[in-house]
Amino acid sequence: MVSTVGAFRTLTILSVSKLTDLPKRILIGRALRSDRLGETLLPKRIALPVFASDPLSSVAYAPGEVLLVLSIAGLSAYHFSPWIAGAVVVLMFTVVASYRQNVHAYPSGGGDYEVATTNLGPKAGLTVASALLVDYVLTVAVSISSGVENLGSAVPFVVEHKVLSAIVIIVLLTLMNLRGVKESGKLFAIPTYVFVFGVFVMIIWGAYQGLVLDETMRAPTADYEIKPEHGGLAGFALFFLLLRAFSSGCAALTGVEAISNGVPAFRKPKSRNAATTLLLMGTLAVTMFCGIIGLAMATDVKMAENPAKDLLADGVPVGSDYVQHPVISQVAAAVFGDGTFFFVVLAAATALVLFLAANTAYNGFPLLGSILAQDRYLPRQLHTRGDRLAFSNGIVLLSGAAVLLVWIYGADSTKLIQLYIVGVFVSFTLSQTGMVRHWNRHLRTERDKAKRRHMIRSRAINTFGAFFTGLVLVVVLATKFTHGAWVALLGMVIFFGTMTAIRRHYDRVAEEIAAPDEPSDDTVRPSRVHSIVLVSKVHRPTLRALSYAQLMRSDKLEAVSINVDPAETKALRDEWERRGINVPLKILDSPYREITRPIIDYVKGLRRESPRDAVSVIIPEYVVGHWYEHLLHNQSALRLKGRLLFTAGVMVTSVPYQLESSEAARKRARKRADWNAPGSVRRGPVDRRQKEPSGRS
Repeated sequence: MVSTVGAFRTLTILSVSKLTDLPKRILIGRALRSDRLGETLLPKRIALPVFASDPLSSVAYAPGEVLLVLSIAGLSAYHFSPWIAGAVVVLMFTVVASYRQNVHAYPSGGGDYEVATTNLGPKAGLTVASALLVDYVLTVAVSISSGVENLGSAVPFVVEHKVLSAIVIIVLLTLMNLRGVKESGKLFAIPTYVFVFGVFVMIIWGAYQGLVLDETMRAPTADYEIKPEHGGLAGFALFFLLLRAFSSGCAALTGVEAISNGVPAFRKPKSRNAATTLLLMGTLAVTMFCGIIGLAMATDVKMAENPAKDLLADGVPVGSDYVQHPVISQVAAAVFGDGTFFFVVLAAATALVLFLAANTAYNGFPLLGSILAQDRYLPRQLHTRGDRLAFSNGIVLLSGAAVLLVWIYGADSTKLIQLYIVGVFVSFTLSQTGMVRHWNRHLRTERDKAKRRHMIRSRAINTFGAFFTGLVLVVVLATKFTHGAWVALLGMVIFFGTMTAIRRHYDRVAEEIAAPDEPSDDTVRPSRVHSIVLVSKVHRPTLRALSYAQLMRSDKLEAVSINVDPAETKALRDEWERRGINVPLKILDSPYREITRPIIDYVKGLRRESPRDAVSVIIPEYVVGHWYEHLLHNQSALRLKGRLLFTAGVMVTSVPYQLESSEAARKRARKRADWNAPGSVRRGPVDRRQKEPSGRS
């Protein structure tokens, strides 16, 4: 009986690889050796756009979200925006200062997950991990959707096909990240720095026109009016609205934690470089955020949650055809002039940096996924590095989840942002709480006064950070829960439950397969080996399998065939006797023409008769070189092998016979000296338990 056991494996390696290997090399480049991992480490000038592009780019939409919420109470509520901006600035510097303590204390790349697990326990760590995974997916979806909307202000086609445009950009971003962190970082550095430079030029030039030249700058919506959804808000209602606006502005803080997760990607001294990058990122982000808010007030920018009805031109709603452009686009039009060179450059840089802001998640999600896989909370495939020393499986998983969100929410950043920042503030709060316990533990044993002063100062920073971020988390949950935050919480619960189940499975399997101290059925040598060679007719594959079986020196060897067609069975028996093959041939009847069941029943019968015997089933196998040839051979043996694998005490052996067509496939594979089979396991030198030597605690 000719078998096609391993058909799918051979098909993948020999046929599909020919079709996918060349495009793969063109798109992501040649594979890199593991010993070249050090070449992918990042200097600070590249690490800033790689890990901080999300908080830097959030200034493009965070000010607009503040004004959108305030517009509910009408134009009169806009004068609260500077106070909200001030609160966001205080929170930003608090978080930055807190995370500077994290990167020195835990430089191994575990970030918030490691801090919470070490100091608060596995459940707290898993909660942080669930929150971060959800937030990383949302980072990609929100950044790409916002970038599409910004680009749509200059290219109408993009905004008319938002979902398609967003998905295409996610695919392109995925390919860039699959090429490796360093290469993608170089691609992202230029637009990020152009965006930062453009925003600062806009702020400085706008301030110069307004304060020195005393010129009047008018946004495109300056002459519009806002129809308040709830006019005359006061007391608790107004306070609640301000809290909601503040929580929307806190979107500017997303991505701050990515640097603490990415410390291993920095050049040495890793902790110091990461801390410096954190401080630089925080300074740039708050300056740009406050500058855009200030210019929005100075140029009379108007934003409405439902512009078609609530934005009025001469007392008449603007209608559904009106496209509401982001705050940064309106401010740029007022400062530089609509359609001018600087306006176009800033608009293009804004859109591009928003697309690239998702890169923060592309670096955080795969690395966190690798660490979780190492701790057996996620499938082990996420722990492996791909051809370019990036965590390819994590990158692809992140892209798939982001595409799904973009499709469900129609690439609408306003809807998606309601799901946003819940996860990141959960991780902020638990991480800072864990750091407080970290310092308390070290203070109990530290006797050096200088080090104790440093620890006490660090503990004070983390304590304030835990209190402030915890307070913001309460505000976010209270103000955003009914607006979509519940979806993020549901996602966290699903991740938590899934990872718990995966860990339970891995633990159960590890316990089950652990080598015993005492002799067991797995370590005691079987009394005898009963070998069975499956045959359908006498040909070269059968003869090779019989020769191999005879070399095994089994206690009992027999050939087994299934009587499906009496004429073929008689021909097989006659040929067996004519050749004088000295292996007994046993014919199993199959009145219903089944092949698998009679063999399974026969093997189980042998096991019942002699439970201490091992049964070895030997199956001849064709090896072919073209994918279509797999469809032309007997697939029943593949099903048979699958069934036999579930039978205790049964060993299954495939004896391959290479047909002529397999030679062509072998030559093709030989030409690709650097070719790696799909699914090859590659593990990078990620050991977060080996911390970088540092003179600081």
